[in-house]
Amino acid sequence: MASPVPQTYSNHARWDPPFHFFALPVILFTVIAAIVHFVQRPGWFSAWLILFAAAIVVVTVKSRFYALKAQDRIIRLEERLRLAGLLADPLRGRIGGLTESQLIGLRFACDAEIPNLIDQALSKNLSQSEIKKAIQVWRPDYFRV
Repeated sequence: MASPVPQTYSNHARWDPPFHFFALPVILFTVIAAIVHFVQRPGWFSAWLILFAAAIVVVTVKSRFYALKAQDRIIRLEERLRLAGLLADPLRGRIGGLTESQLIGLRFACDAEIPNLIDQALSKNLSQSEIKKAIQVWRPDYFRV
């Protein structure tokens, strides 16, 4: 099996083809088709199809967000444990000051960059994206979907 492409800020976003390129387009097309059907043949059943299609959109999007939120919580825990083992006492006590977003951004930083990045994140209130852009040596995460 070929080794994965080295991950960077520009290519770290993940696409899930069955979700992004099949399920979402089919669902969105169904909403459009239901609206067209209602315009051409107004009635209670056509209105019900629009409502049902909208409910499917909500269920699909919410289920995706629930999975991503669970991953974010795991990443937050994983990074707090990692930081507790890496940092010296003065900086270790500041781990609690990092936001969930900052912790998620820090997961891509190599161990050597962590102290400086945490100091910057806390003093300059860096966003997740700013933290990721500041990383010099990228630590890949190939498991997040």
